[in-house]
Amino acid sequence: MPTRDRLAIYFNVHLVSDSTGETLAGVMRATCAQFDNIMPVEHSYFLVRSVRQLERVIQEISDAPGVVMFTLSNLEHRALLEKACAEMEMPCVAVLDPVLDVTSRYLGLELNHRVGAARKLNAEYFKRIDALDFAMYHDDGQQAVELMDADVILVGVSRTSKTPTSVYLAHRGVKAANVPMVPGVPLPEELFRPDRPLVVGLLISADRLIGIRRNRLAAMKETRAGSYTDEEDVRREVMEAQKLFEREGWPTIDVSRRSIEETAAAVLNLLAEHREE
Repeated sequence: MPTRDRLAIYFNVHLVSDSTGETLAGVMRATCAQFDNIMPVEHSYFLVRSVRQLERVIQEISDAPGVVMFTLSNLEHRALLEKACAEMEMPCVAVLDPVLDVTSRYLGLELNHRVGAARKLNAEYFKRIDALDFAMYHDDGQQAVELMDADVILVGVSRTSKTPTSVYLAHRGVKAANVPMVPGVPLPEELFRPDRPLVVGLLISADRLIGIRRNRLAAMKETRAGSYTDEEDVRREVMEAQKLFEREGWPTIDVSRRSIEETAAAVLNLLAEHREE
């Protein structure tokens, strides 16, 4: 069920696609734009093309109940997801079905059910897929030894939209890695090398971060919060992040009231400036 605070309604929305998920993300954001004071907690599962992958997705949906939107061409996978959602009594929507049905009846043609049929296999396509793989492989500081291969590295405390921003940038062909700032855990040395890629610090107001984290835990039915949502600890985290960014001279973006698209656009602008320099 959605959770509420004084400012907004938070709810989970799961996006499941056998392709890059751009269509799904666009439909979800256009839908949410029609409502006031809502904050979707976005869970993205892209390139889902096997039953094993889908089973993991279903488990994550079960752990964080919410609205499920999907674009799956494989009929077996569609049936498996729809059955699971029906058993969990969760809304499940195939966002393209109404348009495809009308077009199919008008043309008198059957659908081909090919995965990713709308995308041409050109160099740009493979660049974007490569960037998406890179973003997933280097999410949350994984594979730090390869950070030097990134176009941009996003750094920030937990819940500053690092992962969805990295995925969005990947759709634009940008290899984005992200590194979380965890109290007591040193950052990778690669971030401080003189020949490092562009590093961008993501800032957020402490009040906003506390609200996001508390609603995140509520959505996950997690009761143990500790320092993750303690007001004093969170303010300390935010302050330490800001001090680090200033000390290292990294450009920053305040994501407190930005959408993922706006944050990604700001990163692209910084990347263009960096490349010119």
